[in-house]
Amino acid sequence: MTDINDILSTTSHRPFELPVGQWKYYQEWNNALFLHWTIPFGILRKCVPDNFNIDTFNGKCYVSLVAFSMQKIRPRYLPSISFISDFDEINLRTYIDNDNKKGVYFLNIESEKLLSTFIAKSLSGLPYQKSKIKRTEKKYTSTNNSKGFHLDTEFEIKQELERKTELDKWLTERYCLYLDKNNEFFRYDIHHKEWKIKNIDIRQLNLNYKIGDIDLSDRQPSLTHYSDGVKVIAWRRQKL
Repeated sequence: MTDINDILSTTSHRPFELPVGQWKYYQEWNNALFLHWTIPFGILRKCVPDNFNIDTFNGKCYVSLVAFSMQKIRPRYLPSISFISDFDEINLRTYIDNDNKKGVYFLNIESEKLLSTFIAKSLSGLPYQKSKIKRTEKKYTSTNNSKGFHLDTEFEIKQELERKTELDKWLTERYCLYLDKNNEFFRYDIHHKEWKIKNIDIRQLNLNYKIGDIDLSDRQPSLTHYSDGVKVIAWRRQKL
């Protein structure tokens, strides 16, 4: 059984304080594959609303593809229902820093199940879209015919990192999500324990993702990560 109080009391790794008020949703992000690329600021700026300040690390901008299994997602006072709550997901994200709250902004989100896609998009406002996704322990494939997006990768999971670099932390320890919808701007605060990151060898990577002038097709990532996952608490979104 998940100990919510234990998660809430583990905060030393956070860059800013927990939000005020009761949390609203629980979810797990499991078996997560991270692929990171550097992207020129001018190209990325065209794909991110002007209200959001693009965050940089040593002057470099990053876009990351995160392929994982969403599991046990539920509202605070309701149980999870596996045929809705459990599904594979791929998001393409970049990094934002508004009001000294470093978070992520989703350029694209795809999920495996049609019903889960509809519910997640309706409740969160995030740009979920159905994709054909299959995964095993060492493979992850996805085809989104409507956008022409494709991912086919095979990998070998290695040992856990003994010491994370500042860039490792910068890319993974993000505790809010930024959203634009109907010319309004929002932030979701989230919390989880620190990511435990493992090394990974990419054995095969065929990729076709193009959003605006961001083209990741046939580009090897600058950095890769893998994690068994985190248990996540989320608060209701706030209008900015």
